[in-house]
Amino acid sequence: MFLSFLRKKRKDIFFEYFILVVKNIQLASQVFREELHNLKDAEQFALQIKTVENMGDQYTHEIIMALNKTFITPLEREDILDLTIKLDDILDLIEACAWSFDLFNISEPDEYMKLFARNIEMCTQEIVYAINYLVEKKLPEITRHTHKINDLENVADDLLRDSLKTLFSTCTDPIELIKRKEIYHMMEEVTDACEDVANILEGIIMRNS
Repeated sequence: MFLSFLRKKRKDIFFEYFILVVKNIQLASQVFREELHNLKDAEQFALQIKTVENMGDQYTHEIIMALNKTFITPLEREDILDLTIKLDDILDLIEACAWSFDLFNISEPDEYMKLFARNIEMCTQEIVYAINYLVEKKLPEITRHTHKINDLENVADDLLRDSLKTLFSTCTDPIELIKRKEIYHMMEEVTDACEDVANILEGIIMRNS
């Protein structure tokens, strides 16, 4: 009985880590969106996100270490690893976006950047919902949220097209145009990474239904 308890705890640790990981991602997206609406110091903004990203790296390391030590896992080992890596990608991209404001000396984010940030935050919220259902083993419930993530990624695609169209028609400074164009693309890539997570979750549903 005691060995069964230990085995259960070792299996459950992956779900516990996934909850920590997605809450950390949600925190990063929330800080990103809030700070972008009142950006005062781009470097401090990036450092705030870096602090959250460092915690994410620690969680990723601990998951991989646990995976190497665990014989029986609650999901396929490849699914755990893929999900871990793709979740970490989201944090890495959010951090890269934050640093781009400092690198490009952008002190006044435009409305498109704020819309991208809100879209990213909404994507991460859907990931939190989906992972909670994964932990609860309510696999059919996950689909509603993966579909929502796909919808939000499509919104980001539209935002990218609209933002670039506006930029090319209104910006007369070629350097400023290049900088803002790069940031738009980087922010859209965050939603692509969220969609990657949604695709992995849908694969998990298929293999475990």
